Amino acid sequence: MAKDKKSKSDSKKAKLAEKKQKQEKKADKKSKSKAAKNADPDEVDDVDIDAVLEEYRKQQEQFLKITETVLDQPPRVRSHGTFIANPANSNQLLLFGGEYFNGSLATFFNDLLVYYIDKDEWRSVTSPNAPLPRSGHAWTRGGNDSKSIYLFGGEFSSPKQGTFYHYNDFWKLDCSSKEWTRLEPKGKTPPARSGHRMTYYKQYIILFGGFQDTANQTKYLGDLWIYDTNNFVWFSPTLPPAQLKPEPRSSFTLLPNDQGAVLYGGYSRVKATSSAGKGGGQQQNQGKKSQGGGGTGKSAYKPMVHTDCFFLRVVPPGQEAPQGAQPVVRWERRKKPANAPNPTRAGATMAFHKGRGILFGGVHDVDESEEGIDSEFFNQLFAWNVERNRFFPLGLRKPRGNAGNKKGEQRGGGRKGNRQANEEELLRSLAKLTAGQGGGDDDVMEIDGLGGQEEKEEERETKREMPVSMELPHVRFNAQLAVQDDVLYIYGGTFEKGDREFTFDDLYAIDLGKMDGCKEVFNRPVEDWVESEDEDEDEEDDDEYEDEDDEDDEGDVEMADAAAGEPVKYTPSKRGRKKQDVDEAASVADTETTIAASEEDWEAETATETVDDGLPHPRPFESRRDFFQRTSNEWQEILMTNLRWKNIQPETLSIKEIKSKAFELSEEKWWDCREEITALEDEQEAAGIGEVVSLNDRGDSGHGGGTGRRR
Repeated sequence: MAKDKKSKSDSKKAKLAEKKQKQEKKADKKSKSKAAKNADPDEVDDVDIDAVLEEYRKQQEQFLKITETVLDQPPRVRSHGTFIANPANSNQLLLFGGEYFNGSLATFFNDLLVYYIDKDEWRSVTSPNAPLPRSGHAWTRGGNDSKSIYLFGGEFSSPKQGTFYHYNDFWKLDCSSKEWTRLEPKGKTPPARSGHRMTYYKQYIILFGGFQDTANQTKYLGDLWIYDTNNFVWFSPTLPPAQLKPEPRSSFTLLPNDQGAVLYGGYSRVKATSSAGKGGGQQQNQGKKSQGGGGTGKSAYKPMVHTDCFFLRVVPPGQEAPQGAQPVVRWERRKKPANAPNPTRAGATMAFHKGRGILFGGVHDVDESEEGIDSEFFNQLFAWNVERNRFFPLGLRKPRGNAGNKKGEQRGGGRKGNRQANEEELLRSLAKLTAGQGGGDDDVMEIDGLGGQEEKEEERETKREMPVSMELPHVRFNAQLAVQDDVLYIYGGTFEKGDREFTFDDLYAIDLGKMDGCKEVFNRPVEDWVESEDEDEDEEDDDEYEDEDDEDDEGDVEMADAAAGEPVKYTPSKRGRKKQDVDEAASVADTETTIAASEEDWEAETATETVDDGLPHPRPFESRRDFFQRTSNEWQEILMTNLRWKNIQPETLSIKEIKSKAFELSEEKWWDCREEITALEDEQEAAGIGEVVSLNDRGDSGHGGGTGRRR
């Protein structure tokens, strides 16, 4: 009888599981069809993220060759892209990717944009092979491979940021032809991430840090990876355990050096324990915790702005290591730089210029309460002398007045003026001599050539004049910097005021040699911010979701339960990554009694009901433990509901027993969906995608200062 009962239960479970799979495929097909029809994103909570990227891939395949199109205006506003001086052309700046958040929706880009400095012209480059849309990625020019740029990682999210994932793909851009090539090195490669930094040293590309968002919290990374451009392989050096090395972080500075690289600053969230005992709190220094006083502690994650400095020494093979082997790598901690910007600030970006770092902007956060953060923004400009390990403030200087020029003219114009006059006279004499000696068509060609030069000079003179100010750009953080021919270019950045986040749509140029003003290349106001919805609108949206779910004839209970959870509300100024507090699950009394019903029958029936319920569902790259940690409260509620239907009071179970039974239910669900999830994982790995994360279930209650601080 027991076997017959079990076989009937198994067949019933199989039928229900098959029915559930059909319902899930139907719901997935429905969401993809909505995305294909370009449904209004305000009418749905989110879209199928895989369908969106598949549409990008199809659009990419339509490009048959690399083309450059002149734009009639600067590119669309964005943040968290990458901006660099073209190492193969001293007249170009390159901009790739980024995202824009208007208070409601996030838009990601994968366009490669080129700014021609001499022509004051933007061009868009289309290519049949290019990275998918992303932000928070990193790129760097090659060392010995001086005409290439290497790009790794980044992230992408659905428009309403309900789900997102990190990339782990690796790309090379030929800066002359503007051709992208996806690199697939053999062996191990860096895990997916965002907010990391990359630089170069000889034949090596150096990658460090960043963060990964998991279903529970943000994990900051402190791993070091080096790519050999000659041997086409990644390796992660094994460092001595006792060696001092940088703590995990993102949004830091990583600059090239004659003997390796230098690292400064960064942002992370560290685990702190607040003590409830007498006299004690927690004292924390760069993530090292020391507990004072007694009593029990409660863990929390607090923002940390790093101010330390490290030197990464890289010794190529043939010196300390045998030829052909990996280079010898070690971290050396340096003293904190002297005269560093005060107060400490996050989001202060830095560009490399002739052995020094040029730093601009940043934000300093002061935690007033759990409800709000008071922030101070900056637009100061600093130079970090790497060798002396000292910061120097940079200020604009007004050019000398015309009085000095007039005085020079009275003295005969000076040596420079005499030399210029002599050169002009010599050119005029040569032109006359050529016209008199030659004859025929050759004379006309020479004169035409001279005339063409004059026309070009006239064109340069008539080119629009850019406004020049003696004030630095507006305060901001996470601006994108690039230096080309001793000129610093400042593109975009972010500023917060109240609940609104401003993404700047501007570009400025500062001559680092003269410091004679800040030239405004362009500056456009952004006026499409969407205010946050009020409670009435949220309720109307919930009603619409319920009406859509009722249209399904099969599985209406499952779909309604899935949509019953209220959509996560985001704080706009924190880039949609700070969740509102979630109510804790109901507590269960700790008793040590047993269940009167048969254990085997009870497990089978509750498992059957759970499969029929359809909640929750595992995600790609999610282990059984992670799946249960993310959905523990839901499984416990399902378990207690099933017990009540059996006239069994949950209070008769201990907390340990409830969690154990809930884990068994989640484990069975995980195995039932394994085949489907494995197929999704294979598809995402082929596209260079890491773990897909839903922010609705994050264990941490926000990032304190927004993701803008992290990248």
